[in-house]
Amino acid sequence: MFEKEAERSDVTITPLVYLVDDDDDFREEMVTGLSRLGLNVHGFHNAEALYRAYAAKPSQIVILDIGLEGEDGLSIAAHLRPSQSVGIIMATGRGAIEDRVAGLQNGADVCLIKPIDVRELAASIAALNNRLNYHHRTPALPRSPQWALVEGGWILTDGMGHRLRLTVSEQRLLGRLFRERGNTVERSALIEAMGADIYDFDYANLDTIVSRLRQRAKKANMDLPLHAIRGHGFVFPD
Repeated sequence: MFEKEAERSDVTITPLVYLVDDDDDFREEMVTGLSRLGLNVHGFHNAEALYRAYAAKPSQIVILDIGLEGEDGLSIAAHLRPSQSVGIIMATGRGAIEDRVAGLQNGADVCLIKPIDVRELAASIAALNNRLNYHHRTPALPRSPQWALVEGGWILTDGMGHRLRLTVSEQRLLGRLFRERGNTVERSALIEAMGADIYDFDYANLDTIVSRLRQRAKKANMDLPLHAIRGHGFVFPD
């Protein structure tokens, strides 16, 4: 499918696709079938695995099963949609209109009912990819930020000329995350790094600190790739 599109265009960009489904047989069938059709697709069994991969390398399209165990597809879509330019395809084994409406209300671009033929899924990906304008022309690729803590860890820089002076809590928080970049750091470990007692500390304050840090970084024209892994902690990608 994507090979045929390439014949109609001088340049094509195959989207990176992440598929999340806890049905091993379905996930393997779809990943294998889509790969044979020329797609760059990777499968994951739950939300945490997706978030880890997405933090390291965001995909252009995410396919989500609504009925995932643990954090379900609706919650993942709601988590990704507000701040990410990503196409979302929702798959459900429930035929009720309420489930499809819920998927669209939580940010899905397309809702499909299982069982899904791999050709239908590939066509949906192609149509959504066209809508997102990924393969019409080669975009100017931005220089990737090179995040670092400098001046004793008190200045955050993205290597693109933007700098942010950190507060004490932010410096300790990011210092801990930078020591384990690419790995999820538990909330309790981050609280300890900030010098607080994990038993007395209000964990909601950690989310407040992270939210304020993101807002301050945004004002400094920095798109901070600090991702929350729901139920576990935070990760700063390599």
